[in-house]
Amino acid sequence: MLKRTLLTGLLAAITACLLVGCNQETRYGQEVGRAAPVSQSAATAGERFSAGERLFSQYCSPCHPDGGNVSDPRKSLRSSDLKANHITRPQDIVRIMRNPGSRMMRFDVTTISDADATAIAEYIMTSFKN
Repeated sequence: MLKRTLLTGLLAAITACLLVGCNQETRYGQEVGRAAPVSQSAATAGERFSAGERLFSQYCSPCHPDGGNVSDPRKSLRSSDLKANHITRPQDIVRIMRNPGSRMMRFDVTTISDADATAIAEYIMTSFKN
């Protein structure tokens, strides 16, 4: 009976970890606060870049540290890999966020607004050149 209870608990813990995936609220043991949403009409490009950077740190960096990709290095966020995978515009990144492949968690509009997703995509396109 004790074995069955321990096994059930272990399976539940593993399942929870798999369901959470890369959308971690904590990063390397530190609490990551919620980023303020991006206004539809952010006043400056600098503000949009800063918002994109904050949102990237919150939602993307656990799986894409420094623009890499922990599950598939061939699909990093570096411009050469993006181009090789036919991702050339911010809209392409938003499309993948909304409908990812099997290894990436889905970020729907209720999780990340269109404005925030675009800010993340623009940050990616300008930040990871090499």
